Amino acid sequence: MVEELPSVFLVGPMGAGKTTIGKLLAKQLGREFLDSDWYIESQTGADIAWIFAKEGEAGFRERETRAIDELTQKPQIVLATGGGAVMSAENRAFLHQRGIVVYLNAPVDVQMARTAKDKSRPLLQQPNPKQILQDLYSIRDPLYRQVAHIIMPTGHTYPRYMVNQLLQQLASFDMSAITASNNRS
Repeated sequence: MVEELPSVFLVGPMGAGKTTIGKLLAKQLGREFLDSDWYIESQTGADIAWIFAKEGEAGFRERETRAIDELTQKPQIVLATGGGAVMSAENRAFLHQRGIVVYLNAPVDVQMARTAKDKSRPLLQQPNPKQILQDLYSIRDPLYRQVAHIIMPTGHTYPRYMVNQLLQQLASFDMSAITASNNRS
């Protein structure tokens, strides 16, 4: 049953709805909701854009891996990860082996609509953000799929409806999918 499920980790591109869906899912499950980007900000006292500006993407990704390692060890949480968390093989292993990974798959047009006015996303502060989103999607989509136990299209229905669909999938989730992946590592 759903109460016995391990932690649930949400992955996907920026603008996929990881935070929105994560908060609603956590409420439905009676679990704590955590966001890896917010966690990094609380640990450093600086926002993601500042970390990118001062340490570059590589510095941020090091912080992100430490955060993903810590957060994925917490029991029975719902975690929203940053869009690029899957770029690290170490992060993918932490996520896939320590909980149920849900890939919220948002098409580039949905991502663009949801992030168009958001100045807090360092990777989109470029002349052609749609091309950036397309390039990131092309690179990251196979990694999201590799790490995911469940893939859910997003951007075409209301968040509460999506959460209900996800709860149905979680209720029938075969826990041996996680056990099998742990035995392969």
